[in-house]
Amino acid sequence: MADKGKKDKGGAAAPAAPPPAAKPTEDDAEEEKEKKPSKSQQPKDEVGTRKGCRRYLWEFKDSNRQFWVMGHAVVKLFSVGCLIAAMIMFTGTAIHPLLTLIVTMEISIFSFFFTVYTLAIQRYMPFILWPVSDLLNDLFATVFLVGAVVFAVKSRQTMPMNYFIAVILIGVAGFFAFIDIFLQRKHFKGKRIKKNVLVPPVRKEQVKEKEVEKPKEEGKPPAGEKTKEGEKTKEAEKPKDAEKPKDAEKPKGKKGGKK
Repeated sequence: MADKGKKDKGGAAAPAAPPPAAKPTEDDAEEEKEKKPSKSQQPKDEVGTRKGCRRYLWEFKDSNRQFWVMGHAVVKLFSVGCLIAAMIMFTGTAIHPLLTLIVTMEISIFSFFFTVYTLAIQRYMPFILWPVSDLLNDLFATVFLVGAVVFAVKSRQTMPMNYFIAVILIGVAGFFAFIDIFLQRKHFKGKRIKKNVLVPPVRKEQVKEKEVEKPKEEGKPPAGEKTKEGEKTKEAEKPKDAEKPKDAEKPKGKKGGKK
């Protein structure tokens, strides 16, 4: 009997084997892949959450695309090419040092802007208004180059062929800079000046003070409710005052004792 009881206990203690798990199908695997967010998905028109080299590559491509598609790169290349050719043509003749100064200055400035836009440096310095600075550069370049042409013509009575070609090249470079002014206007189309730009931002302390004052004002009842409550208290006090003299007027005993 004891052996049978032990056998029964052993049989009851043994748990039933779990059923075999169902194998995941292909549809379930695809759903799990769709649920998991892919880190590589980024918007094509914006930087998104790119960082490091990925962000620079995107900025590099986008900056060059805008620079070449909008025509700024072509115009600046033509201007620099004309000015370099003018400097080469000036080597055979004696010229005023002011002309070499203007030409070399404009070559360096155009090369600077070309390098900045090609390497996407302007994307990492947003505190500078690059379209405005480039517009002003084109405006001053046009004025300086046209002035250089006028000065070169007036400073000499006779002009050799190479000198004449150099003056024409300077004028062409100024014309390309003038064209770039109109190309810069595309950056300002559809943009409006924001209102309250010069208004200083609100400090955090002032915001906290306003938030603290609001619940205090909400806790106070309005003026109409105050008057109603005052009238109720007055009405409740009136019958008490009227009952007091009744209680005070007690029958007075007759003076003198019994005869």
